[in-house]
Amino acid sequence: MCSIFIATMLGAPEMQAQNTRTKGDKLADKPLFRDPIYDGAADPVLIWNRKDKLWYMFYTNRRATDESLPGVLWVHSTAIGIATSSDGATWKYKGTANIDFKPDAEPTYWAPDVIEHKGVYHMYLTYVHGSSTNWGLPGTIVHLTSHDLMNWKYESSLKLISNKVIDATVMHLPDGRWRMWYIDERKRTLYAESDNLYHWTDYGVIDGISRCEGPKVFRWKGKYWLVVDEWKGYAVYSSDDALNWTRQPGNILQHPGKGLDDYTVALHGDVVVHNDRAWVFYFTHPGRTAPNLPDNHSTRRSSIQVAELFIDANQTVYCDRDTPTYINLTKRK
Repeated sequence: MCSIFIATMLGAPEMQAQNTRTKGDKLADKPLFRDPIYDGAADPVLIWNRKDKLWYMFYTNRRATDESLPGVLWVHSTAIGIATSSDGATWKYKGTANIDFKPDAEPTYWAPDVIEHKGVYHMYLTYVHGSSTNWGLPGTIVHLTSHDLMNWKYESSLKLISNKVIDATVMHLPDGRWRMWYIDERKRTLYAESDNLYHWTDYGVIDGISRCEGPKVFRWKGKYWLVVDEWKGYAVYSSDDALNWTRQPGNILQHPGKGLDDYTVALHGDVVVHNDRAWVFYFTHPGRTAPNLPDNHSTRRSSIQVAELFIDANQTVYCDRDTPTYINLTKRK
């Protein structure tokens, strides 16, 4: 999650994207999605629903339209919204996740990660304890399971480095273990491991990856990649073992785009790899185009966007958010 940050205008522009449009690709909507209830969709993550044959996008459902909420109360007491798509290019609102974990009268859910293993869906969800006009409340990562992606059963609250942790991302490793990356209150990146998705051992801080949030790890082009939101675009790291990370120069998605609702820095998102191509799904605050603007619906609202990622001869990841994005996620078993 993030407080109010304005897009930086410094640095060199993004590299121009390649032309990789293939048969069956569809032009992605711009913006890709806006929540029709509160207009505050943020922190998207995607998963394929095998039964429905649809992609499900989960997102933090911030209450941007309610201007009566003071401070940052509008990012508390939030549900997890869901949108669906058959191809990744056009999305429809479906509703909110039914989460069987409500220790508070108005629970605050943030930034889920969702994976599937042996027919069971697993969600690792940030649960914020309470609701406040300020940032800084305790946060726990809770484990939930589902068979339909709509109804979620509480399994446990993970015991990690502290009681202020957020933004889990989980990957299955070749040796059968699962690894989770997450963020603590000092904005450091940490990791934990599990043999079964239910019991986790915390291994602490990853040196050198800090002052960030929203980590996302994915496998692409023979390497592991880690992107983190630094509130001035995404820092990109690569690794051969998903333990030792090397940062590439600069940030991607740092510079404001020209497309509808893409005028500001890209924030906390997801990466989907399909048929050896990769797309980054992120959100923007399109109304935050200058400092010290009024705190209202215009500056609170957020939109989800998508851009394709590319990799050059030097193994550097880049993207051009102003190149029309063509996507085809339809060929799934």
